[in-house]
Amino acid sequence: MTADGKPRRLLFCGLNPHGLRTNADETVFCVAMTNANVIWRHSLMSDGDVTSVGTFVQLSGPDGLALIEDGGLVVTHARVGVICVFDARGRPLDRINSAASDCSTNIAFGGPDNRTPYTTDAGGGLLQRAHAPVAGRQVFSHAGRA
Repeated sequence: MTADGKPRRLLFCGLNPHGLRTNADETVFCVAMTNANVIWRHSLMSDGDVTSVGTFVQLSGPDGLALIEDGGLVVTHARVGVICVFDARGRPLDRINSAASDCSTNIAFGGPDNRTPYTTDAGGGLLQRAHAPVAGRQVFSHAGRA
C-alpha cells in the first residue's frame, strides 16, 4: 500500500500467481507461480520495494502457501496432490499425501497446537485436514484470536 492507502504493484509478468506470503518480519515475500512450476522469493526493503527476485523452489504446480514457525514454507501442489514442507533454505522436510485427488490448492493451519493443515481439494471439491510435524504460523487476520 502507498502512504495514502492505495494498492501498489510490486511485480508483474507472473504466471498464475497464488499463495502470497511474507515472513514474520516482512523482509521476504514468497509467491507460487503455478503455471511456471516455481515459487519466487523476493527480498523487500523497509519502504516495501522489491530488491531482488529469485527461485526459492521449483516443483510441479505449486499453489497454496503457508509459513511455519521457523521461517519455512508449506506448499500445496495443484497437480500432484501433496503438501510439501520446506525449511527456510528450501530443503524438503516432509511430504503429506492428499486423501482425495491430485489437485490440492489452498492451505491454512489451525488446531490447538497449530499443527493441523487444512487444505482445499479442487479436484474433489473437498476440505481436508492432516497432522503436520511442524507448527504453522497464524495468518495476520487470525493472530491473537482464540
